[in-house]
Amino acid sequence: MPTESFDVVVVGGGTAGTFAAATVADAGLDVVLLERKPESEAGHIACGDAIKGKSTFPDVIDRDYLKEEAFTNENIQYARFENPQTDEVLEIPFDEPGAVVDRRRYGEVLLEEADRLGVDMRYDTVVQDVRQDGDQVIGVTATKNGTTTEYDASVVIDAAGAMSILQDQADFSETTFDTNVHYRQFCSAYREIIEVEEPVEYEDSIVFMPTEELGYLWYFPRTETTINAGLGFQMNKPPMQLVDVLKQDLSNRSEFENAEVIDKLGAALPTRRPYDSAVAPGYAAVGDAAAHVNPATGGGIPGAAKAGHWAAEAAIEAIEDGDVSESALWEYNQRVMTDFGKRFAAIDLYNIWAGTYSVEELTSIVTALPGQALIDALGTGAAGMSLGLKLETLGRTFGHWRTLYSLYQVHQQAKSLKAVYEDYPDSPADFDRWQSRRDEIYDRVYDITGADSKY
Repeated sequence: MPTESFDVVVVGGGTAGTFAAATVADAGLDVVLLERKPESEAGHIACGDAIKGKSTFPDVIDRDYLKEEAFTNENIQYARFENPQTDEVLEIPFDEPGAVVDRRRYGEVLLEEADRLGVDMRYDTVVQDVRQDGDQVIGVTATKNGTTTEYDASVVIDAAGAMSILQDQADFSETTFDTNVHYRQFCSAYREIIEVEEPVEYEDSIVFMPTEELGYLWYFPRTETTINAGLGFQMNKPPMQLVDVLKQDLSNRSEFENAEVIDKLGAALPTRRPYDSAVAPGYAAVGDAAAHVNPATGGGIPGAAKAGHWAAEAAIEAIEDGDVSESALWEYNQRVMTDFGKRFAAIDLYNIWAGTYSVEELTSIVTALPGQALIDALGTGAAGMSLGLKLETLGRTFGHWRTLYSLYQVHQQAKSLKAVYEDYPDSPADFDRWQSRRDEIYDRVYDITGADSKY
């Protein structure tokens, strides 16, 4: 069997994988990126396309080129919540404009940038197994055009997406790597790219509408006439016929009359807290493969970019020091958890709370809550209101006070949880103690909500 050796093997050519590979190549190390799709399809990934802006990306790539090529709408001023019960529309202004991208072109640009920086790009290459020496990952086995090759590496970076096959094949029993992963912690999503005849009235907004199960429909305008329309639902709920539900809603919206569907794609994504530990000896997981996704909105592009970059930086330092142990890669865990990881973990508590109520009641509460409080809760895992707003909200939410009190209790636990994540240990030695502190908060949330244990 042919064997090739590299400093780093990156599996998967999405956001996390390309940023990881580009970072390693930019540092002068040998890195190969293994992508299962052909080059003509690489970068074509199901996504909502909404993003904050180029400032969220590490500067290892040409961010101006990325913006010029892939950012198609940079004037997103509002989140627009549509209440199907009352037909009310709640417009929540953003502090600064957001953007919507052409996800395919975005993905192509990242791959181009990785190639430009010297990454060895291998398309049509399907990883089938992980190679280990004891508990240390030493490479992968992959097949291309019927030929199987062993890829040796000091570090393997797993950017293979949700429920990565690498994690199914590797033995992490003697490591801290988080294997407490189940399909119920994931969301199934589907989206279509649709061309409409006339400009939509919400070209400056990202539009959300709740679905019958815990999830939401979205309409994100790439341009005033090109709309990313999609929906998702939690896999711990009864299954939803995603295509049929989207088709039904599209038929009820006048702007989609005579519209043309130009692309269709589905995916699964994690709607859970980030992995407690995403490293093992010689191995790091990034992006969807480590649940680096906002568990309320499904947004994962900024977190994936950061995680890929940080994991690569940890790998570079470990390789240069001649030590790729779990401890040597641990700083990557700490950077994730004390940055977006703490926010996503806090938001996960709100997901647990929401899963214990009907969509009708949640919709009524969302409509009554002040917009900025919603943005804060969904974006940071915390929210605040003035006394006047609190009194006004009490009146508007009459009949839901018991529910709101449980939400308040969960909010207090979310603040405590963020503090625990800010104190994420700086080595594996204190990992068990940290997990115990974190789990105490989850147990309190289960008691408050009556929810079944998610983990």
